[in-house]
Amino acid sequence: MNIGAWFTLIVLNLAGAASPGPDVVLITRTATRSRRHAVAVTAGIQTGVVWWGILTVFGAAALLSAYPDVLGFVQVLGGAWLAYLGVGMLRNGVAERKNPPRDLVEAEMRLGTLGHAYRHGLVTNLSNPKIVLFLTALIAPLLPRSPSVGLAVALVLALSVSSAILQFAYATLVSTQVVRARLLRAGPYIDIVAGIFFIIAAVMLVVNGVQDLAA
Repeated sequence: MNIGAWFTLIVLNLAGAASPGPDVVLITRTATRSRRHAVAVTAGIQTGVVWWGILTVFGAAALLSAYPDVLGFVQVLGGAWLAYLGVGMLRNGVAERKNPPRDLVEAEMRLGTLGHAYRHGLVTNLSNPKIVLFLTALIAPLLPRSPSVGLAVALVLALSVSSAILQFAYATLVSTQVVRARLLRAGPYIDIVAGIFFIIAAVMLVVNGVQDLAA
């Protein structure tokens, strides 16, 4: 692969990582309350990105195409998880309208442990297996017919590192104290909007999954 191919790969991967979706919404929602939790959520998401990158490079798309039931089943499970998160965010937003956090410290405490935040990020990213199909469409035109192991590892690193830099930078920017202080009162409404977004994404995943299972 030449320099132009690597540049194209990274730019398109960054565009995908920055596009609005459950990952970005979860980072935003968490970062408005706590930098530590936003970093933990992002770390979980990036663990999922590495996993999907490895599966993509080693041919997971072919497996999903050959066995659409697997893709459908994972999408239904992923949709159920996103729906669970979305309902939880809605309930939290409604509850916080009546009992909002008094300050940034209390807002952070209400997020739970860092381990909990990490797991939320990880499972949210893993909930959508179609990322493999996106990455395959991105990588396939740039790959030689028989890529070496070294090239495969370099591809996974390029995808994961570029995505990590972007999302960690975004989490750090949104979680600055000035931004969090200004958005403290808007926290309940951010949760409500995020919850609705997650529920819509969940419905779409489940519908796609059921269609794949029924095909």
